[in-house]
Order: sequence, then C-alpha cells, then structure tokens
Amino acid sequence: MAFVITQPCIAEKSGECVSICPVDCIEAGEDQFFIDPNSCIDCGACVAACPVNAIVDENSLGPDQEFFLEKAESFFD
Repeated sequence: MAFVITQPCIAEKSGECVSICPVDCIEAGEDQFFIDPNSCIDCGACVAACPVNAIVDENSLGPDQEFFLEKAESFFD
C-alpha cells in the first residue's frame, strides 16, 4: 500500500480524492475514505487533492497512525 488515509478524513469525507483518482481505487467507508492497495498506482494525485491533508505515504505513518493502515487493509479484505 502506497498511501493511507488518516484521522483528518474522519467525518470530513470531502471526496476530492475520489474524483481525482485515475484508477478509481478510493472507496467510501462508513466514516472515512479508503485507498485500495491492490489498485493504487502510487501516482500521488489524491495527496495533492486532499483539502485536509489526510493522505500520507505508508512509510511516513507514525506509530499513532498505524491503526489507519490496519483499518484500510481490513476494509478491502
């Protein structure tokens, strides 16, 4: 998984990331959007489009954000 959607998306769900994604790999969950790791092409368009800076590279996740990676993986299982 290249990118992970984190805390700022919860309850915000503005959706700019969904409309900009060239491979339609972002889906709406109950409280936030999730990026499908199997479909993402690592282009970064979603990162630039997110108005709340909720999308980060998996390798940049802090220990307190690891939960969001696990949550995304579970969403697409």
